[in-house]
Amino acid sequence: MGVTSGQINMRDARVEDVDHVSDSDTDDKDESGPAGLNSEAFTVGVFPSHQSPIYLRFSTKQEKDAWLYHLIVVSGKGPSAGTQFEQLVHKLMEVDGDPNCNLWKNPLLLHSKESITSCLTSLSSEALQNEAVKLFKSCQLFMSVPLDASGIDYHVVLAQNALQLCLDYAELQAELICALVKQTSRFLHLHSCPMATGCIIITHSRPKASPLCLRSGLASYGSLAVSLSSRHITIEILEYLNYHYSEMSECGKYAAYCQRSVERTLANGPRLFKPSRMEVLSILMKNPFHHSLPHSVPVHFMSGAYQVVGFDGSTTVEEFLLSLCHEIGCREPFLSGFALFEDDPFEKDLEHSLRPEDKICDVISQWETVLRERGLGKFETRRVVTLTFKSRIYRKSGVLQETDKERLLLCYQANQAVVAGRFPLTRELALELAALMAQIDSGDYRPDKGRGSGGSQTVVQILEKYYPTRYRENLSQDEYKVLCDSLVEKWSFLKGKGIVDCVRIYLTCTRKWPFFGATLFNVSVRGTHSIEDGTTVWAAVCEDGIAILDYQTLQQIVRYNYGAVQTFGGALDDHFMIVVDDCGKKRRLLFGGMSKLKVFEITRLVADYINACCQNSIYGATSHGTGLTRHNSLKSCRFHGSTTLPPPTPKLDRKHLGVTSHGAGSPAQLQRCDSAQTYRSQRT
Repeated sequence: MGVTSGQINMRDARVEDVDHVSDSDTDDKDESGPAGLNSEAFTVGVFPSHQSPIYLRFSTKQEKDAWLYHLIVVSGKGPSAGTQFEQLVHKLMEVDGDPNCNLWKNPLLLHSKESITSCLTSLSSEALQNEAVKLFKSCQLFMSVPLDASGIDYHVVLAQNALQLCLDYAELQAELICALVKQTSRFLHLHSCPMATGCIIITHSRPKASPLCLRSGLASYGSLAVSLSSRHITIEILEYLNYHYSEMSECGKYAAYCQRSVERTLANGPRLFKPSRMEVLSILMKNPFHHSLPHSVPVHFMSGAYQVVGFDGSTTVEEFLLSLCHEIGCREPFLSGFALFEDDPFEKDLEHSLRPEDKICDVISQWETVLRERGLGKFETRRVVTLTFKSRIYRKSGVLQETDKERLLLCYQANQAVVAGRFPLTRELALELAALMAQIDSGDYRPDKGRGSGGSQTVVQILEKYYPTRYRENLSQDEYKVLCDSLVEKWSFLKGKGIVDCVRIYLTCTRKWPFFGATLFNVSVRGTHSIEDGTTVWAAVCEDGIAILDYQTLQQIVRYNYGAVQTFGGALDDHFMIVVDDCGKKRRLLFGGMSKLKVFEITRLVADYINACCQNSIYGATSHGTGLTRHNSLKSCRFHGSTTLPPPTPKLDRKHLGVTSHGAGSPAQLQRCDSAQTYRSQRT
């Protein structure tokens, strides 16, 4: 709890926005402060009548503007400042929002069929003021056009564009909330309630007035808007929503949902991207009050099954995964190493792992945006993002703690690697594993069922799903028949075996390969003394380090433990570079032949493995020291045992979709994979 160190008499005090404060005791500190933050740019000066000036510094412009407004109101200097709308707000605050005050009947505070000619709140530039007027017109259009299924996309696009504008320019968020409140205040008899920063919050006097909101669709628009609002607006609007809360009317139910959305926004932070089409439709087509989690999406598993999981506009990937794991019987992702992946809108076999702090709605929105932009403006309404739950960080030490569901999913994931040729095994072993998968998937072999659980058609399907492709190619008809008979024989031998037993046998066999659970990247390598430069190999990233495997046999050629890694990251746009300490000598390895997104994935994976597996074993659990850095970072270091912490996980900037290539004659410039210029794909 804070301790009061003094008081300021704000009555008749002068409050100003200060451009620069010169203080010889603090200037040097400010210049060398973290990230070069110049806090003098966000300063408010308070000049009391009989006291020395006091300067308040803030970290963001939004926070400074909020304090400036409230301090002006408290000082009694407000009526002459701000727009006419804000002056009315101040006068109403001086009378504590007296419901009998004639100011409530001022046309500026009531619903208007005509567009406004000037902005409702104070904005810093003429361009923003013009955008504010357009924003008000968008609200009117949203209300005036009938909401029906055939033309629903008009409302979707209108809402998306307006809310994206407010995300791009935070100052317009107060303007949007203000416009929404004004346009839902059609009746003259109004009750007052607490004010929001820069705008007045008013409610209907009678519940029967609320259907207007529902008919116009503006309540649903507001439901989306408040979930995107900035922190200082949402705090103030909570009391208004609480006052308007009602389970007896449709508009009151929207207010209840808005209240939940605001609270979730305060807890998890504001959104980064406009709502997706799926999200807007979910709010427009049904009252979200009736669902604690108004949105839902299927999560697919490697077994072919899926689980539908609900979420709201502020649900993070971490919260989403915790809910999913609880429903299907898995440990928390931090313990199990499982993660959530999204498919790429254009590259069929490419997936992107999602960071825990990402919001599910932002992920879906960005996926739709990329699909539309790369599709030359065309949007395929039938296509939706595909989310997959599978293992990403595999640790041998956690085997005994695995749940049955985790082992089953690992079994299917390992089989995918077997079928794709990313697992070393003989034909005989491959057939044994295919029989185990057949028993897991279809139960006992029963030839009398024909096309049911046995029979030739089922055997062919089992071979296509669970037997390596390279061993099925170029077989004659007789050889293929012999293969089917062999599978039936081995499958029949497993009669009576349960799923748990078959999974245990499968994993016991496959875990004998040292790189079980590792993620393999098909690369061309340069810089290693063991093989010729440009050779195509597999780069295996696992908990023990980064290994280079022979492309055909998948046998280890060389491996570099994380303790020997000095730095790593993207280089030359489409290469991954790793600098290692090889017997006291620096060795620079270049992995090429990958797309930019693959380079980003391998960089993140290496960093996550170091964070997850090596913090206590290789680098120690110290709280000080310099972290491992990527190329072109401000700091670079070598690992020094327990004095160095693992690197922070790189962050994918979802706003920027590509990087500029370096010219052929330019030096090999290295770039960080977590910079603001990287990797949300130049998809072709």
